Amino acid sequence: MTTGGSGRAGTVRDGAGRTAAAASVAAVLTGLLAGCAAPAPAPVSPSSRTSPSPTPPEALCTRLVVHWAREVLGSGTYGDYQSMGLSNGQYEILRSVVDEARVERKRRGTDAADELIRREARTGCAAWYRSGGPGAGAWR
Repeated sequence: MTTGGSGRAGTVRDGAGRTAAAASVAAVLTGLLAGCAAPAPAPVSPSSRTSPSPTPPEALCTRLVVHWAREVLGSGTYGDYQSMGLSNGQYEILRSVVDEARVERKRRGTDAADELIRREARTGCAAWYRSGGPGAGAWR
């Protein structure tokens, strides 16, 4: 069956339908082109970019040893150095720091022990990395 006298079966061809379709296409294209006309952002010069500088290995070592020293001092037990994410050298520093912190806590209290942990972890890690760190010696 055809309506309107010409065209495919079941379709209606009239001027109003074409006008509405053309208006829709025009609106979409106008919106797309308006988005393309926006000014591009100014380029960033390489010298103005700031990237975070890497944390020195001594500082990472200190953070790890301080964290685990507090944990061990609070619980009284050690875990395996690998499960703690420590190297053998960092674990040795940890054991020394915890031994000293236990004595300090008994003598002068928790705050003094915490200060000792920070100070001795920093000193031990700095010395360890000064002498080669994990890349030196038998425990690579």
